Amino acid sequence: MNKERVFMSSNISRRNFLKSSTSISIATMLASSGRLFAAGSDKIKIGIIGCGGRGSGAIRDCLSSSQNVELIAMADLFEDKIKTCLNAIQTQDLHEPAANLKDKINVTPEMMFTGFDAYKKILATDIDLVILTTQPAFRPIHLKAAIEAGKHVFMEKPVAVDPVGVRSVIESSKLAKDKNIAIVAGTQRRHQPSYLEIIRRLKDGQIGDVLGGQIYWVGGDVAGWGFFNEPKPEWSEMETQCRNWYFYVWGSGDAIVEQHVHNIDIANWVMGTHPIKAYGMGGRQVRTDPKFGNIWDHFAVEFEYPGGVRIQSFCRQTDGCTENVSERFVGTKGSSYTDGGTNKIEGATSYKYENSDPSPYLLEHRDLIASIRAGNPLNEGERMAESTMTGILGRMSAYTGRAINWDWAMNASKLDLSPAKYEFGPLPVPPVAMPGITKLI
Repeated sequence: MNKERVFMSSNISRRNFLKSSTSISIATMLASSGRLFAAGSDKIKIGIIGCGGRGSGAIRDCLSSSQNVELIAMADLFEDKIKTCLNAIQTQDLHEPAANLKDKINVTPEMMFTGFDAYKKILATDIDLVILTTQPAFRPIHLKAAIEAGKHVFMEKPVAVDPVGVRSVIESSKLAKDKNIAIVAGTQRRHQPSYLEIIRRLKDGQIGDVLGGQIYWVGGDVAGWGFFNEPKPEWSEMETQCRNWYFYVWGSGDAIVEQHVHNIDIANWVMGTHPIKAYGMGGRQVRTDPKFGNIWDHFAVEFEYPGGVRIQSFCRQTDGCTENVSERFVGTKGSSYTDGGTNKIEGATSYKYENSDPSPYLLEHRDLIASIRAGNPLNEGERMAESTMTGILGRMSAYTGRAINWDWAMNASKLDLSPAKYEFGPLPVPPVAMPGITKLI
């Protein structure tokens, strides 16, 4: 779950910015690649863009995951977020004594950047690795800028909110491969031993050919998790939406993209590809107060994969209801079940994972830093872009009430949810999507 804040340049339109992302200049191709590091001997200097709750967690995980790493720079649109984040990581940690973590923090006032152009300022410093934990809407721009600046990247999921952004992330990921730069995404299950073992066994055929499955993120309303800040009279519409980004489609992509993408990524992992079609529905039944933006509170989508395999997807954010965050797949010889705690296979070959299962939030950073030091940087960019696009495909289908093919959405859709410009001031909220009325773009 991302709890992040935003940064954008005040004098740039995302639409114009991303138009150039598909054409890589010779100068860009010749830009310096990410610096390599000897095994533990060279300190990796880290910066973070986006100092909300998810940013605080990500930097704690990164600093705790490896020796000889140091946080030297922080950036956020809001100064109060930097101060809160810095205090949190200096005084508390989930994995080791706070005193040990504090020794890895060396951020001076000169290396704290605020404002709409903060991401540019921090990327101009000598950081080696940047953590991108702003709201998802800005991931494509920040990733593009980071790769062009030659910085290794950890970026939270999802990586975009619309097809235009997904295409930009794919192009940036290809550039990162050319420049030998690492990109690791915040899909921590891909680094979790129990999931790795279960899905290895699925790939080996222990449940036979996959016939179908169900994926769930059915939970409570995130408004009660600290994601909502009561609007203040002095806030402009833009500031209100930036501080409450989760509740606006342009900021988060809605829950099926921002939250449920974890389970969607598991489905794509098991199937070894993305779906070819989506047919979805849902609505906004409980989340009716206009102050909670324009996202829905429940979705149900059928994703069709090659070979006619159908995966049912369910997500909901409503308090007082039965919760379920898990994945189940059924094959010709059995079934699998995973939820991060119970991970098992039942059928002709039964198996239950009972070994240790270290925090995947630590492991994803450990694997990232180890790959950088080994000179063989991980690149999860295109994979995460496809999983993000899967969630977007489901949302587009549900919003419009129409079955949508992957190829059209990925290659032909012109949907771009970004505001025309990024500056504090008026920003009208589009109406809540209504199937049969909302247009397919």
